[in-house]
Amino acid sequence: MQPHRIVTREEWLAARKVHLAHEKEFTRARERLSEERRALPWVKVDKAYTFDGASGKVALADLFNGRSQLVVQHFMFAPDWNEGCKSCSFWVDGFERMIPHLAARDTTLVAVSRAPLQKLEAFKRRMGWTFDWLSSANSDFNYDYAVSFTPEQIAQGAKLYNFGTSGFGVEEAPGISVFYRDERGDIFHTYSCFARGLDMMNAAYHYLDLTPLGRHEEGLPYPMDWLRLRDQYQPAPASCCHG
Repeated sequence: MQPHRIVTREEWLAARKVHLAHEKEFTRARERLSEERRALPWVKVDKAYTFDGASGKVALADLFNGRSQLVVQHFMFAPDWNEGCKSCSFWVDGFERMIPHLAARDTTLVAVSRAPLQKLEAFKRRMGWTFDWLSSANSDFNYDYAVSFTPEQIAQGAKLYNFGTSGFGVEEAPGISVFYRDERGDIFHTYSCFARGLDMMNAAYHYLDLTPLGRHEEGLPYPMDWLRLRDQYQPAPASCCHG
């Protein structure tokens, strides 16, 4: 941690107001970026995708669950893995209870992975999650939306991730894709984000950003080296609530 001056309340308030002006600049820039995002052109989805879900085989249109907007969390879980990615689980822990609020705004959120449904359901029970999680094991969905890669692509160092700007060293990668379904039933791909573009969806990181230590990942072998599945922390995180 960098050294901090210890000041009076009045001095702190003056410094905080200077920072508030910068925060407002960032907020306005973020609003402009969001407007630009909503104005992006769309791509019609003509390919038929089939997923394995709790109710059986379903099409992409079924994932909307009667709503016009669909957000897909591309969750890293390869067919031969025994558990889901700890980083993707970190993101999912954050949106698990948001599903009803999104539904109230005509938006469905689901997770999709290539692992077989049986593995997804088992891990979902372990984590205590309730959202819909589909398997794309029998379709090209993950490959078409650039979050799964063949061994040959990895060996060749193909730059297929994050809109062709980088490679990815393993077969699965994280991402989010957004789709819109119009009144005629046509489906359009409207947005995707990857890598640091996913950062804004992680509320826990943004809470940490408010603290003096921040994310406190400097000096680690890689930034998320500290992270565990939430049932693997030893000891369990301390609680400020006492019964």
